[in-house]
Amino acid sequence: MNTIVPLITKAKSRKSLFHFTRVRNLQVVADLDALLSSYQINPDSEGERRLKAVEVNYEGHSITINAHLRISDLVMDAATTLEQFRAFLNRHVFFWPTLKDCQKMISTYARREPHEKFAVLEFDASSLISEHYPAVKLSKYDSGSSPRFPTRCSYKKSLDMFVPLNRFKTLVNNTVPTKASEIREVLIEDKVVNVSKYLQAVYVDYYEDAPACWRIIVRPLEDLRKMNAITKDLEDHP
Repeated sequence: MNTIVPLITKAKSRKSLFHFTRVRNLQVVADLDALLSSYQINPDSEGERRLKAVEVNYEGHSITINAHLRISDLVMDAATTLEQFRAFLNRHVFFWPTLKDCQKMISTYARREPHEKFAVLEFDASSLISEHYPAVKLSKYDSGSSPRFPTRCSYKKSLDMFVPLNRFKTLVNNTVPTKASEIREVLIEDKVVNVSKYLQAVYVDYYEDAPACWRIIVRPLEDLRKMNAITKDLEDHP
């Protein structure tokens, strides 16, 4: 742990973790001071595909869970079913380790749901990962994506594409990241607690959309859209 976390957060472009969500979920996150996996919120539909966003009542709170993209069987490894794969994804909270991928997420959802309001939470990567260390996994790919041309996909989706943090750089194969610049996603199993402890910024379109307790760190979402992402980690300086 003492060497892995500094290694994967060394580059200036990887000092933060970004979590994308809906504005309507922000107050719940603030009230619970936690980010919950969709399984924690709604365990009744573990491996079923959600065809559209679903609003769920969780302990008196209304939380909206995103739909699953349709993933072709052609990109799945023979050893993993789509149901098993979705069940695994449902049990994790997802973060983008680079601004570039977060910006892509914003653009994608803005096109897909033009009337919805979205938000991004920016966290200190080192402290968040360190204090959730046993629950952290890393992915080389955008696991929930749906490749446009399945037969041209360079990898197969399976549970083997996620490497536990304590096996980073010791588990070496073509499906997992073996260096920091290859990490595309950071996953944390079940939930992230003490969210406010690691939170550095809340990006929303309107100041009043953020919970009152976080407004001191509110920034315009448009600023995040326009920021220049550093795309070559190896050219970056620690």
